[in-house]
Amino acid sequence: MTTEAFIRIASLCVLLACAETLHGIARTVLVIPRIGKDRAIKLSALTGSILAFLICYFFVPPIGLKGPIQHLALGLLLAIFMALFDLGIGLVVMRKSWRKVITDFDPRTGNYLVFGLAFLVFAPFLLFVLGASSD
Repeated sequence: MTTEAFIRIASLCVLLACAETLHGIARTVLVIPRIGKDRAIKLSALTGSILAFLICYFFVPPIGLKGPIQHLALGLLLAIFMALFDLGIGLVVMRKSWRKVITDFDPRTGNYLVFGLAFLVFAPFLLFVLGASSD
């Protein structure tokens, strides 16, 4: 991997983290008071996935990946980064317990973060399949 590709991937990770953080703040401040927490969490799983896909749409092709395996590998890296970022925010910034942070990943508790992460694994691959990224 070239230095430029590494910098682009690192920048993409930071951009996704910033966008999803602002998305979460907007959900908390603007959406939850209007439609309730449960519905807002369900809606934000969809809107967060769309946001992540749009960011990938603009920032994955310039990385210059070749083939489906590289696109899937990038998606896996992005999902791992975002999962670790979410854990870090929950544990360090919000000072939640491990138990509370882990429930954010459990759809049985009404949280759909794991579905957003699963989508993120396949977002760069989907761009490849759609022809929006390098061959």
